[in-house]
Amino acid sequence: MNIRWISALVLAVCLAAIAIPAAEPGKTKVLVVTGGHGFEREPFLDLFARNPDIAFTHAAHSGTNATVYEREDLLSYDVLVLYDMPKNITENQRSKFLSLLDRGTGLVVLHHALVSFQKWPDYEGIIGGRYPEGSSSSGAVTPAVGYEHDVDVPVTIVARDHPITAGLRDFTIHDEIYWGFRVGADVTPLLSTTHPRSGRPLAWTRAQSNSRIVYLQLGHDRQAFENPNFRQLVARSIGWAARPDGGITR
Repeated sequence: MNIRWISALVLAVCLAAIAIPAAEPGKTKVLVVTGGHGFEREPFLDLFARNPDIAFTHAAHSGTNATVYEREDLLSYDVLVLYDMPKNITENQRSKFLSLLDRGTGLVVLHHALVSFQKWPDYEGIIGGRYPEGSSSSGAVTPAVGYEHDVDVPVTIVARDHPITAGLRDFTIHDEIYWGFRVGADVTPLLSTTHPRSGRPLAWTRAQSNSRIVYLQLGHDRQAFENPNFRQLVARSIGWAARPDGGITR
């Protein structure tokens, strides 16, 4: 047998052995999107690594706009989890984002992603709300609009029959609050709070085109990521947004 042929065969076998496996059948395929805002990487990604029902990929925007939406495999995912805060989005990226909704890809929007794309009004309508940053004082805390870190937040379950929240009890989480954010009239509230400075609701769902969308205001840092109620909410939100029953109801 030719030595070169044997060497090529051995190389092919070795490459096959180290090839990256495809997503496991039956698991929800999730793209976790970050960029534009700092975060505690390891405890955040652990939310998804420990979820046995999903196979996830993490991707971060590069530069000053939403480059993740240019991925060639974008439409292959069942759910996108948005934990990003880019300021700008190009026309091409906008078109790619909207194609997700036509396909029926679920969106789970977390925490500071409520601040993204201040100059794109349609984004607010799609995710159901907006934290408005002032053009001249971006990020400033005022009595009208602002945030506060390291707060014990009492969380109230509003939608006790919704698949995301059914069976959960009211709880307290150490997290960051926002106030002054806008919420669309067509959302279905899931969570609220009695905290006097926090905006409300703290979570909601809505439908857009063929997609289910969830927003969770919670999720600033490790203390929130490690809260078992938050972990369950994120996992359930992914499952619901993936539309396992085929419906798009709110």
